Amino acid sequence: MNKSELITAVVEKTNMNKKDAEKAVSAVFDTIIEHVANGEDIRIVGFGTFECRERKERTGVNPRTKEQITIPASKVPAFKVGKVFKDAVDAK
Repeated sequence: MNKSELITAVVEKTNMNKKDAEKAVSAVFDTIIEHVANGEDIRIVGFGTFECRERKERTGVNPRTKEQITIPASKVPAFKVGKVFKDAVDAK
């Protein structure tokens, strides 16, 4: 499912018009991105947690040259699934 299909599903479930559903979906995504980028967690009970994780600096290998390289530390977004979500997927 892509974003436009998600918007269509929201329209069908809520009877919103497509323009308002697109604004709502975009607002949710933008809010999640903004808060996780600022280092905050977003916990949605039953669904899951969006969070920012820090990766330490590590050593890797360039596959072309087989030369060792240093991969710098970075921050990455992560999602940890909630119990209700996990159970719903497992039941199918």
